[in-house]
Amino acid sequence: MENYKERKLIAIDLDGTTLQSDGRSISRYTKYIFKQVESLGHIICITTGRPFRMSLDVYRELELTSPVINFNGALISMPNDKNWEHTKSYYIDRSFIFDLLRHQQNFNLHFFAVEYRRKFFLNTFRNVEPKLFGVEKFQPYNRLRADRVTENPHAVLLSTRQKDKLALAEEMKRHYNGKIDVGVWGGPNGILEVVPKGISKASGLNHLLKVLDIPLENLIAFGDEHNDIEMFKLAPQAYAMKNASARLTPYASEILPWTNDEDGVARQLEKLFLTPDK
Repeated sequence: MENYKERKLIAIDLDGTTLQSDGRSISRYTKYIFKQVESLGHIICITTGRPFRMSLDVYRELELTSPVINFNGALISMPNDKNWEHTKSYYIDRSFIFDLLRHQQNFNLHFFAVEYRRKFFLNTFRNVEPKLFGVEKFQPYNRLRADRVTENPHAVLLSTRQKDKLALAEEMKRHYNGKIDVGVWGGPNGILEVVPKGISKASGLNHLLKVLDIPLENLIAFGDEHNDIEMFKLAPQAYAMKNASARLTPYASEILPWTNDEDGVARQLEKLFLTPDK
């Protein structure tokens, strides 16, 4: 155990990192370790591409009280305080949605969803699992129609039939002249997420470091996928899961010997904060 008396900001990705491979489960061991680390004064921050509503159950299960970064940095909020003065929201111009509706066949999309903090619109319900969107079943209101997109969204989630999702992400960025950023979720779904240009998990964490008055050298990050690259570039201590994408591992300060299904995040936190030096 190193000298970890100074308060740390610990950024945890969810899919493929903190959550097990079913995209939902968190072990009792992980919850216990998180509690112990928080009791030392450190801040554990969910830092995910997921929409707010799809991370809220995890936040509550972990009994966190910290800010959350959603949509890969497009929303930074405090779930337990709607009036938190440091909330940050970034949006995609809705004209992008209308263009995507026209060009969706060009990108070989299975579906795409327009995402807001507490609602979403989906272009098709066919062969789409409602639980992917944090609901038991889709409602007619969730059907994407141009007249329902009256506000700029935080993000757009895409599922594609193309095997090379990173190549599609680059193709989309070129098509839209670099006006958007596109990341790939970890875990079994391989969702592409479109966010405003310049927004990333790293931009969200930079905001929180200032708000919480924590120096950059006290930032620790855990991740597994393409959308964690900017966060790994920022964090002095960046831990890639054993199951991490080969696109991410070059940016890691260490590749863990454990996968997400082996409680890799909690095991490393126990090693860093709770294991006495021999």
